[in-house]
Amino acid sequence: MKLNNEILWFCMLVVNFSFIIFAYKKFGKIGLYTWIPISTILANIQVVLLVDLFGFGTTLGNIMYAGGFLVTDILAENYGRKHAQKAVYLGFFSLIAMTGIMRIAVNFIPTDVQEAILLFEGVKRMFDFMPRIAIASLVAYLVSQSHDIWAYEFWKSKFSEPKYIWIRNNASTMVSQLIDNALFTLIAFYGVYPKEVLIEIFLTTYLMKFLVAVCDTPFVYIAHYLKRKNMIEEID
Repeated sequence: MKLNNEILWFCMLVVNFSFIIFAYKKFGKIGLYTWIPISTILANIQVVLLVDLFGFGTTLGNIMYAGGFLVTDILAENYGRKHAQKAVYLGFFSLIAMTGIMRIAVNFIPTDVQEAILLFEGVKRMFDFMPRIAIASLVAYLVSQSHDIWAYEFWKSKFSEPKYIWIRNNASTMVSQLIDNALFTLIAFYGVYPKEVLIEIFLTTYLMKFLVAVCDTPFVYIAHYLKRKNMIEEID
């Protein structure tokens, strides 16, 4: 049976956030730091894929990308701003490294086998577009994630009790996602798609990110609970 896009989207959301919690429980801060390059790289590959979700056209990658916000919010909540900012710089570096290495890789001459040539050309087309995606991601990522960390600390100073995690998580992430979406859409897709499609991508992608931000709140509570109960296996 072929699953529809909405079911697949929800499954990917649950799997993504569950992997983050698993990585955190088993490997502590190292697990969260490890997830940042994973989410950054996969999000920037998926974002070139345009699909229909809930009756609208939108890009994939919003779930993986939102995972980065979940990670930095967990780090900010349990370890403080310094650790969260370190994760942002790690994601920034991983995107630069991926772009540079893949730009070299796609210039190789593929073996003279038809299937290999077709596969190589498909990857090459994706990464020929990647530099613009990478620039958009670098700008949007650094600005929005830095804002998210600042905003999380700001709201944590106003609502410091654990029961108010949902306020600081959502108040920081939803605004940060708006900043990210505006910067990324303009830099990555302006002039690529017609204005109407550009507006649709912006609105629907932010709606998806908004929903993801709401859905990640229970996972911040879970991470806080695991830390408070000393159930995290930190690796030195």
